Amino acid sequence: MVSHPANVADKIQQRQRASLLAIGTANPANCIRQDDYTDWYFRVTKSDHLHDLKTKMRRMCDRSGIKKRYFHHSERTILDHPVLLSGQQLPSLDARQDILATAVPELAAAAAKDAIAEWGRPASDITHLVVSTYSGAHMPGADLHLASLLGLGPSVCRTVLYLQGCTAGSSVLRVAKDIAENNPGARVLVACAELTLVFFRAPGSFPGTIAMQGHVRRRSERRRGRR
Repeated sequence: MVSHPANVADKIQQRQRASLLAIGTANPANCIRQDDYTDWYFRVTKSDHLHDLKTKMRRMCDRSGIKKRYFHHSERTILDHPVLLSGQQLPSLDARQDILATAVPELAAAAAKDAIAEWGRPASDITHLVVSTYSGAHMPGADLHLASLLGLGPSVCRTVLYLQGCTAGSSVLRVAKDIAENNPGARVLVACAELTLVFFRAPGSFPGTIAMQGHVRRRSERRRGRR
């Protein structure tokens, strides 16, 4: 462990503090109203015969307070990848990962471009990139693909946090704050991107499926923090 003497640390803190300069958000292209979601879900999963589960899920959706749901996946995605409905998790993992490998960085880029435009400076001025997602875990990672989509310079320092769950947003902002306050002139782009395809499966195929489909809403939202 390395630490500075108290007086040196105080001077550093007084000289440089992190600030949030712009925020951008983005949603996947496919949107379904909550009132229609139960019928859509049971139809595309070919599960309309499960009347009791459908009734239970409709009741959960009605009480959730959710108005709309945004998805990357569509009925076409499910038709093209029937393994997504499998009760076996591992056989569908490759298919999910293949889709998420490009979809997550693209969604993050849409929000990041919005934030960069609000910031009003060129993307080339970004010095650090911090990316977090629970939706997939690839190497090369979402951070590298996002940097390429945004045209960031090769000298950008990249950090990626995978599978942080609900703590991801606070974790990446903490990392970005530490970077900004300890690197003079740092401009840190933070991106958090989630897609519910990682959880999607047919009802009854996995314990808790109905609860996840009825209540879980992942807002795909990128946050940009820079000093």
